[in-house]
Amino acid sequence: MKYLIIGLGNIGEEYEHTRHNIGFDVVDQLAKKFDGTWQSAKHGWICEVSHKGRKLILLKPNTYMNLSGKAVSYWMQAEKIKLENVLIVADDLALPLAKLRLKTKGSDGGHNGLKSVQASLNTQNYSRLRFGIGSDFTTGDQVNFVLGAWKEEEMAALGLTIPRAVEGILQYCTLGAGFAMNYTNT
Repeated sequence: MKYLIIGLGNIGEEYEHTRHNIGFDVVDQLAKKFDGTWQSAKHGWICEVSHKGRKLILLKPNTYMNLSGKAVSYWMQAEKIKLENVLIVADDLALPLAKLRLKTKGSDGGHNGLKSVQASLNTQNYSRLRFGIGSDFTTGDQVNFVLGAWKEEEMAALGLTIPRAVEGILQYCTLGAGFAMNYTNT
């Protein structure tokens, strides 16, 4: 069975390890866990790993956040992956720092990457693992906050939560969404 795991983020060194790129960081950690290697491919970087008889195709779109749906749609078709075997990992301002929330459907919550995915797939019924980045910014400073680097005091929480996100993804692929939600949504 094949799964497509997409980490959302923006391309370019200036965006590396920023709040908006936590999706990239999570799938990077997943690839590292299995000694996976990223390959440049159409609409992004791909890494294939195996886990308990499942093939996990990890994707980091190179389309910029606002066009992520183009990459998701392309790779779903290219690999013949059903919607129920797709999981998007994205940052979420509405969740406290390092809080995880796995859902199998829902709105885009104002997230431009998820908005693009929903438009490309023409549905809200796809799984997403939302990673809380908090909302510790002043009025009018949301863009700088989201595109900004993590503060030193936030790093410890990330060090604990990124591995939990990886484990949640593996549970999603092996045990199903229900088990993964019980694990991640605490």
